Amino acid sequence: MDWIFLLLAGCGEMSGVTSLGYYSNTKNKVALGAMIVSFVFSFTFLYLSLQTIPMSIGYSIWTGIGAAGGSLMNMWLFNESKSFKRFFFIFLIIISVIGLKFIG
Repeated sequence: MDWIFLLLAGCGEMSGVTSLGYYSNTKNKVALGAMIVSFVFSFTFLYLSLQTIPMSIGYSIWTGIGAAGGSLMNMWLFNESKSFKRFFFIFLIIISVIGLKFIG
């Protein structure tokens, strides 16, 4: 169950980062509210997951999901650059997080 909490926390982080991008572009109050709700959701599930998952692994996975997922969502939704270099480094984030899980 803790891993599901961690995945939910990562999805909340992704949503928060995407809402932050939308808010910074539009100054829309709904986006601000969505950002706050997303981050509260994210931190709540991160807290729950870290009750049994080691902090180093849980935080790395949560950050990786948020960084990689947020970048991909912003590339898709806000038409940010879709260069090979960006995809390559996002891939490295994902591979690094998977590697930490297996050696941790």
